[in-house]
Amino acid sequence: MKPRENEYRGCRILLVEDEESLAIGLEFNLLQEGYQVMRIADGKSAVEICERETFDLVLLDVMLPFLDGFEVARRLRATSPQLPILMLTARKAAVDRITGLQTGADDYLTKPFHLEELLLRIKGMLRRKEWYRENPGQMVQYRFGDNEIHFDTLICSSRGRKFQITPQEAQVLRYLIAHRERIVSRQELLEKVWHMHGAMETRTIDNFIVRLRKYFEPEPAQPRYFISVRGAGYRFIADE
Repeated sequence: MKPRENEYRGCRILLVEDEESLAIGLEFNLLQEGYQVMRIADGKSAVEICERETFDLVLLDVMLPFLDGFEVARRLRATSPQLPILMLTARKAAVDRITGLQTGADDYLTKPFHLEELLLRIKGMLRRKEWYRENPGQMVQYRFGDNEIHFDTLICSSRGRKFQITPQEAQVLRYLIAHRERIVSRQELLEKVWHMHGAMETRTIDNFIVRLRKYFEPEPAQPRYFISVRGAGYRFIADE
């Protein structure tokens, strides 16, 4: 079967999944989209192969032999801050989704998922990676309150501590800052940042806002910058 038209055809994806039947199916569909795919069945091998080879995106299961997906994401993020990581998990608890984001995943999908949604998310993440390469100088640095963000390096500081955010967190921040003082709906963020349309899962947005509050708010439970507007979305209030 001839691969469908795909502007990111040829991008290299590392697929880390130990459930063989699922891994084979995912590999087949990714190949049909025109991606180059390397399939790995355990976390230790995933870390080792990433030390030797370069990938455009990692599709990472949570429950893996030797090293789980959380630890793999943590290690990959330490050496490759702008490598897109999409985590696949059968766990439904919010704490597991947040843990995935904390350890460095850019986004997650809960099993079972629709193939079309997976493919859309992959394209969206590759699009953001390309955007970074093409627009490295736009809004390189931004300050608000006691916080400072360097979008070129993804290094941030807040109240005297330094840390690194993921490319996906940076894109959410960019969009909210560019539209500061205005209410931004969850759907708008999905469409403009995730490049996903229609009735898609919006809890992803809420989890990212939780992360940004933990990074930048003096009191995350009482936010002053990332404000929830009930039934409408979020508003970033600048204190520059």
